Amino acid sequence: MAGEASIWQQDEPETYFHALDRALAACPDRVFLEFDGRTFTYGQIDRLSTRMAHALAALGVKRGQTVLTLLDSHEDSVVAWFAINKLAAIWVPVNTAYRGEFLRHQIADSGTHLVICENHYLDRIAAIAGQLTDVKRVLCRGAFNGTIDCIIPIAPLDDHRGSNDSPTTEVVRPEDTACLIYTSGTTGRSKGCIVSHNYICNGARQQNMSVPPLPGEITWTCLPLFHIAGAGSVVLATLMAQATAAYGAQFSVSAFWHEIERTGATTAMLMASMFPLLAQAPDNEAMLRCRGRLRAVTGVPLTAPVRKIWHERFGVPMMNSFGYGQTEASKLSTWIWGEPLPPLASAGRPSVDFEMMIADDSGRPLPAGVAGEILIRPRRPGIMFGGYWGRPQDTVTVWRDLWLHTGDIGKFDDDGYFYFVDRKKDYVRSRGENISSIEVEAALMAHPAISEAAFHVVPNGGGGEDDLKVTLVLKAGESISEEQFCRWTIEYLPYFAVPRYFEFRTALPKTLTGRVQKHQLRDEGCTPATWDARAAGIIVKRR
Repeated sequence: MAGEASIWQQDEPETYFHALDRALAACPDRVFLEFDGRTFTYGQIDRLSTRMAHALAALGVKRGQTVLTLLDSHEDSVVAWFAINKLAAIWVPVNTAYRGEFLRHQIADSGTHLVICENHYLDRIAAIAGQLTDVKRVLCRGAFNGTIDCIIPIAPLDDHRGSNDSPTTEVVRPEDTACLIYTSGTTGRSKGCIVSHNYICNGARQQNMSVPPLPGEITWTCLPLFHIAGAGSVVLATLMAQATAAYGAQFSVSAFWHEIERTGATTAMLMASMFPLLAQAPDNEAMLRCRGRLRAVTGVPLTAPVRKIWHERFGVPMMNSFGYGQTEASKLSTWIWGEPLPPLASAGRPSVDFEMMIADDSGRPLPAGVAGEILIRPRRPGIMFGGYWGRPQDTVTVWRDLWLHTGDIGKFDDDGYFYFVDRKKDYVRSRGENISSIEVEAALMAHPAISEAAFHVVPNGGGGEDDLKVTLVLKAGESISEEQFCRWTIEYLPYFAVPRYFEFRTALPKTLTGRVQKHQLRDEGCTPATWDARAAGIIVKRR
């Protein structure tokens, strides 16, 4: 009991304004954020956000109200975020790729009265304005000439930046809701995860325990600020460390090493899809000059061949791919700097913040080495989401027997290391065998011609098990026929995992955070470009 009590008492709950106050006392003139060469100190971000907070209050924004932003990654994204939270209001960042029904749903679901939007996204708002009955005003960032036909009043954000430097008077508490982060909605409409100040601060602390920033260190990223990784694991982790974060507006293979050189970054946080692209890219002068400059790079997952290239070719000693989490619960497993390196295929050990159990479909625990659904619950208050916004039944549904059922598949080894196996909806059963799509994809990408692979099912229309399909992207300059690749898979995959269908594309559909949208591939099924091994007379036999 004493040990359990100590876990619940560790780390005082806090808001990120506590961390900002510490930074303002220690280093107000230190650069906090850089966006494509524009630098902003801790003091500047504090003043700009305070001024905007007063301006938003004048528009009627109050404690507990939602304010939605449709913004690219730049200083105004952080200023607006902090300004909203300084009023104890709730920041709702939305994926900038959304439009139409995707965008309408999240704006309407959040119940917001105010939207802050880039000028080049205004037409998306105007197109659905008639369905946004709660929205009373849109603030437009950038030039706005008033020519867009929209039934919702639009005003320039520049008219509402404010000038009042006096501190805001609203008391913001660690348990207050800081933001709504919407899930991707791959199994139904996206849901807003209620995220408290202490939750997102805890995730930032976890990141700094995995890669402790050195004094004066600069971290580079291009993770979007509407995603909890970009906001929490970069901006707030930087704030807590009183360090500097440099943001790239977008990712470019050819410009990446130039950005590392220009900013002086020695750590970076990247999306998983970026690692193989950079590993496969030709040398450039900036890359050669930067060899050995990055001491640590974070991203999940990393294959062994890609990790080896980053170690040997780029001279990066630490590739931190040890972590697993969800929007609902941040980092559930991790690795702490200085501890023995985990098995490279693992996601580290369970965080001390959470209990994790691998269970069968009835919720019963499974032994080490056996894959099952990942169930979690917190060991401390305020470190998980507070439920789904406006959806109490959905919240109850994922909590059963006092455990959050993640919908993911994982396992432990005999030494207590955790392995993420697959999303439950992507865990395929074929010919009486369970198949991990991630394991199949790793095997397929061992082929020298393959850059990316997505293994998924397509309905067969006749009942029973669905058929298997792989959608592929070739490396630049490579070529191979579907039949050649199919025959290669017969040699290198278990017979029950060999796909029936093959399709080559120039790119896989992805979210802005780099996750392949397999639900889209499943929904598309067999397209005119799909090659059918069975129709070609190839029958895979048990062996």
